[in-house]
Amino acid sequence: MTSAASSPSPALRSLPAGRNFGLLTAAAIITSLGTNGALIAAAFAVLESGGDGGDVGLVAAARTAPLVLFLLIGGAVADRLPRHRVMVAANTLNCLSQAAFAWLVLTGGAELWHMMLLTALCGTGQAFFGPAAEGMLMSSVSGEQAARAFAFFRMSMHGAAIGGAALGGAMIAAMDPGWVLAVDAAAFAVAGVLRAFLDVSHIPARAPGGGLLADLRDGWQEVVGRPWLWAVVLQFSVVVAVVGAAEAVYGPLVARDELGGARPWGFALAAFGVGTLGGALLMMRWKPRRLLLAGTLCVFPLALPSAGLAIPLPVAGLCAVMFVTGVSIEVFGVSWMTALHQEIPEEKLSRVAAYDWFGSVAMVPLATAAAGPVETLVGRSEALWGCAALIVLVTAGVLFVPDVRNLTRRSGVKQISVPEPSRESADAEGAVRGLG
Repeated sequence: MTSAASSPSPALRSLPAGRNFGLLTAAAIITSLGTNGALIAAAFAVLESGGDGGDVGLVAAARTAPLVLFLLIGGAVADRLPRHRVMVAANTLNCLSQAAFAWLVLTGGAELWHMMLLTALCGTGQAFFGPAAEGMLMSSVSGEQAARAFAFFRMSMHGAAIGGAALGGAMIAAMDPGWVLAVDAAAFAVAGVLRAFLDVSHIPARAPGGGLLADLRDGWQEVVGRPWLWAVVLQFSVVVAVVGAAEAVYGPLVARDELGGARPWGFALAAFGVGTLGGALLMMRWKPRRLLLAGTLCVFPLALPSAGLAIPLPVAGLCAVMFVTGVSIEVFGVSWMTALHQEIPEEKLSRVAAYDWFGSVAMVPLATAAAGPVETLVGRSEALWGCAALIVLVTAGVLFVPDVRNLTRRSGVKQISVPEPSRESADAEGAVRGLG
């Protein structure tokens, strides 16, 4: 494991200053700035080409579907091949697909099927990138530094996401959405170059495996063999789906009908973003001993936005609720990453991360698709109260798992195990949970 020096800055003195962590963070910030603007640009590109809200939804679904389909394969591949190479290949695919998307939009030749296909390629790249990136990040820091490093990384990502959305909106107001997509393509190119320079010599070569399916089975055994792991993955398959339905479908509708339009909802989402930054700052200093107990208790506040929309709260109250939710999800997120870093063997990190991601995203399309019919059946307020109740119930259920309550933070540096001591070092791998 690479030992990182301490920063002289008092605020950041406990953060790793290693080359890998710096490269990973810089690359993730660059791609996050580009991607968050590009998501807005893609929607406007669809509308400006003559599409409607349904077409925007189809393009969004085209990104999500391959992500769900290929995540598990991406995790197995990332544990089989050098992770930094998987990341660079995925960045290259994203760069080329976004560049083609930009060119079609700028030349006026973009049709709906073009946009769906190119967006699907982006989702495919993300399916392979994500697990490799998470394994890479976890391999880049030592056990003592991990929690603060993850908090700093997440804080950087959230700041870039807020800045990217604001920058993308400003650019779209001033120029063609195609230029924003072109900037995103360039961001992937720059990030790919940075990731190509990662130093992976500290990670041992992988022992020959029994094939892709065997790797997937092995990753599955890692998950089901740890009650705390599969319990939280199941919990978040419900929580993420419910939060997605409440905030992507019901939130804008409540804002339109009860709060005076889109602007108040924008303020609420911005308050959530500020909360995530505050939560990341908190976790740079706070190291709860019972990692998952602290993290799981902080999932309960995720029910508050649904309840606030069901009432509905005035704008100031809703912003306060969203801020608290942002802080809370960061406490969980950093605690969860630290637990995975501490408990999962390095050579299996990407496969486990893939199952984790799959559990989080698999039910989102179903939940968002069902949100409208459920509202028609029971009413919007009742549906939102149901969302809040589901979050509380599944989170309370997870607390009945002893390992969730009792898993404690261990001191000391996590060592990377060598699968076969007699095997000579060949190609190595390295370390992000950064999106890009």
